[in-house]
Amino acid sequence: MKLLRSLLATSVACVAFTGAAAHAEDVNFGIISTDSSAVLKQRWQPFIDDMNRQTGLTVKAFFATDYAGIIEGMRFNKVQIGYFGNASAMEAVDRSNGEVFAKILYANGDAGYKSVLITNVNSRFKTLDDVFRDTKDVTLGYGDPNSTSGTLFPGYYLFAQRNVPVNSTSFKTVLPSSHEANLLAVVNNKVDIATNNTEMLDTLKKQHPDRFAQVRVLWTSPLIPSDPLVWRKDLPEATKEKLRNFFYHYAKTDPHEKAVMANITGYGGFAPSTDAQLIPIRQIALFQQKQKIESDTKLSADDRKSQLAAIDAKLGALPAAPKE
Repeated sequence: MKLLRSLLATSVACVAFTGAAAHAEDVNFGIISTDSSAVLKQRWQPFIDDMNRQTGLTVKAFFATDYAGIIEGMRFNKVQIGYFGNASAMEAVDRSNGEVFAKILYANGDAGYKSVLITNVNSRFKTLDDVFRDTKDVTLGYGDPNSTSGTLFPGYYLFAQRNVPVNSTSFKTVLPSSHEANLLAVVNNKVDIATNNTEMLDTLKKQHPDRFAQVRVLWTSPLIPSDPLVWRKDLPEATKEKLRNFFYHYAKTDPHEKAVMANITGYGGFAPSTDAQLIPIRQIALFQQKQKIESDTKLSADDRKSQLAAIDAKLGALPAAPKE
């Protein structure tokens, strides 16, 4: 009887190990919701198909209605690898056991992209001065809370520099949405102004030049580092190696692969990267926190001093940002 129990235990252990090994070959690839799921699937599915074929992994695309859905998906291991913006990648690294391992390359050789503030070409807003003359009479289409170009960069470089917090007190209405929805809202005169990025504008210009002609750019940000790819740190090393080989070599010479990447908003491939590319994003996020604390009239002097000191310590602890 003891021998039988021992054999059964060994058998169960072998089955469990085999199941775990098989599961390690299943990878959900999360893609942040810059557009509708239907549009994203059309752009990314050929790439996912190539990944399946070349790596031998079982890769499935994972879409959510907002950026947080992908971040949380990775946190609970429903997503093992993801395409993020820099701000959402920072959240995935901090909260979801994530690690940056690659970044996007652009077919035109650009090192990144830029945030923009846009309006309809026929709107009453011709310059930024028109916008900030009375923001309480302005309807703003804003980005996802975890969007780099839709929220973080304009929040810091545009609105914070003019001491205008993005909320319902400063603006008539603030409507957070995806880049695609905000762009269409501007084209169709549903909002006064909206944040967006140069990637979306380039795509609109190529695919719908008539709609692009309806857009006026009021402001353009400094360069945002190209979007990172993040995987969970606890992926098996063998799986990571397969992914490295795929991403680092994809679309270097093959015409089909180049066409697939070009269809994903003008991309040209990938390059190795690390968490270090997020350092400038961390600096901006900490500066924004600092500004909020400094303007919070509900805080006591001691609490304000303590919280500001904590942020200064975090800023001081950050290494220098990597040079391109």
